[in-house]
Amino acid sequence: MAPIRRVTLDLLKPYDPSLVSLAQRVADVDSVAGVDVTLLESDREVQNVKLTVEGDDVDFAAIERTVEAEAGSVHSVDQVACGARVVEERPTPQD
Repeated sequence: MAPIRRVTLDLLKPYDPSLVSLAQRVADVDSVAGVDVTLLESDREVQNVKLTVEGDDVDFAAIERTVEAEAGSVHSVDQVACGARVVEERPTPQD
């Protein structure tokens, strides 16, 4: 099966742990080379967060377990890049 190079997730998480702590925990997963966490929306009880993870062969199940261990939940998988290299999204005439 082709390795996952990048995955972008839409997460719901409580205020605690912080975005910094969540990013550090996910970055500690063995298959992860880099993490980007962006706050999209915040309300009284939860934060909606975009989490992008990159690596040579990202262990998606380990990412999910880590997010859940930090009291978060995966709302949706918004982007996945697999294969020998990452293909960047490009504008098309339809855009």
